[in-house]
Amino acid sequence: MPSAQTTGSSLQLPRWLQPWLGPLAGWNLFVIGFLDSSILSFPFVVDFLLVEFSLHAPARMPYYVFMATAGSVAGCLWLYLLGRKGALSVQRHGGGRSQRIQRWVQRYRFLSVAVPAILPPPLPFKPFVLTAGAFEIPLSSFLTALFVGRGLRYALEGILALRYGPAAVRYFAENRLEFTLGVVLTVLLTYLAGRWLFARQASH
Repeated sequence: MPSAQTTGSSLQLPRWLQPWLGPLAGWNLFVIGFLDSSILSFPFVVDFLLVEFSLHAPARMPYYVFMATAGSVAGCLWLYLLGRKGALSVQRHGGGRSQRIQRWVQRYRFLSVAVPAILPPPLPFKPFVLTAGAFEIPLSSFLTALFVGRGLRYALEGILALRYGPAAVRYFAENRLEFTLGVVLTVLLTYLAGRWLFARQASH
């Protein structure tokens, strides 16, 4: 097992965290990300572990970002499929309000998943996932938006970890509103640019 002292920093990992390190650290992130996005809730645990693991092994930061994202996507996919099973009940008993929500979600299907995927707790994310399934957002759109949203969030946390060192967790906690707004703005600009390019190509 690697030493608890991070190379090039003064970070001393908590004793409870040390067994999670080593070759299985990425898979641990995957499992916790899956549970957090499906049947359980661990607010900020994935974020904290991602930062700690990245500080401990900076070269593996992209791998940790991928595993955390993949675990979250896998857990959300399970919820999405549960939402699909309840789609008929929602459509029958939701009334006019349900139909308005359905039209909005299907019109902005990418943003309705990507933006909530970026936002940190205490915003509840799972209802958005269940809604995406219940209103039958195409699976390809759902997965793409989820990978973009969660991937951007975890990637920026990894970058902050390498940039600010052990203070990254405190920095994220103290500036999560600015952090979230910056990522959301990036997603919106990317989405609008993509829509503009697509419309321009279609017009030609």
